[in-house]
Amino acid sequence: MTSEKKSNGNKKLMEHVKDILKERGWKAFEIAKNTALGMKLQYKPLYDALQYFFNETWYDVQHPALVSLACEAVGGNPEKTVNIGAAIVLLAGAADIHDDIIDDSKLKNLRLTVYGKFNKDISLLLGDALLFEGLSFLHAACQKFSEREKNSILKLIKKAFFEIGNAEANEAEFKGKCNVNPKEYFSGIIKRKAAVAEAAAKIGAIIGGGTKKDIKILGRYGRALGILMTIRDEFVDMFELEELKNRIEKECLPLPMMYTFKDKNIKEKVLLCLQEESEKSLYDVIEKIMQIKEVTALKEKMMKIIERTIREIESIPNPKVLLELELLLKASIEDL
Repeated sequence: MTSEKKSNGNKKLMEHVKDILKERGWKAFEIAKNTALGMKLQYKPLYDALQYFFNETWYDVQHPALVSLACEAVGGNPEKTVNIGAAIVLLAGAADIHDDIIDDSKLKNLRLTVYGKFNKDISLLLGDALLFEGLSFLHAACQKFSEREKNSILKLIKKAFFEIGNAEANEAEFKGKCNVNPKEYFSGIIKRKAAVAEAAAKIGAIIGGGTKKDIKILGRYGRALGILMTIRDEFVDMFELEELKNRIEKECLPLPMMYTFKDKNIKEKVLLCLQEESEKSLYDVIEKIMQIKEVTALKEKMMKIIERTIREIESIPNPKVLLELELLLKASIEDL
């Protein structure tokens, strides 16, 4: 991924994917947003933070879209997934706010986080409020399903968010370290962060009346997609000066840099770029990082995951859904 590609690259695939996610996830997101804004938060700064979060920083259409796609993939009606998707938006939002506090992340995607714009106390309380609202909404949404389906959905949500919590706890051990083992980071952090995507896909298959085999296949798809998108974010973080600075100072290196910081020369060049706040110099160094053997192998690994996952879902009978699922996978590696 070059700086030029990042800004001017072929947008056709990514734009199409954004359209798919918006079309399938927008309704659930709007329900989640309106539900959250309807909370009776009497302390004005807390409500201001809530409005800021949903209007400026949080746009989670991907999780409800994945629930919808998985449901339709097994022949179900995606409309039945909307409220469950909305509950996941609320819960994932709570986790995102708490994650920013843990990472001391005040800027993300060139925007201030809730933690960056307000403060730690407001952020913590808002995350808690969304967590309880999400759990309440999830419980209500599950009442429309059979007892078996309800129990399966609740169990999957619980397992996924526990796994995310374990990943965050594990990641805390790596803070400030420049000698993290990439394999350990991949297995302990990257894979675990894909847990919610796996749960979303399985839940969609359950709501759609899928067989155990269907649920397993789509669960593997969700996990693969989550892994791919998380790795993509690791690449993107290298190109965002403030995000990279925060990663190095308060979190841990982006995965591709873990392979290269053993090279004292590259390490010193990156740190100098951050000190001088020179984006051009940083891009020049990253271009070299992108060409090293281990990083090239990481991109090849992503391609293998995509190819394997496409083979696993090829039995899906709905050609439109199959195409959309494939596009989501392929978009993860575009311009890398």
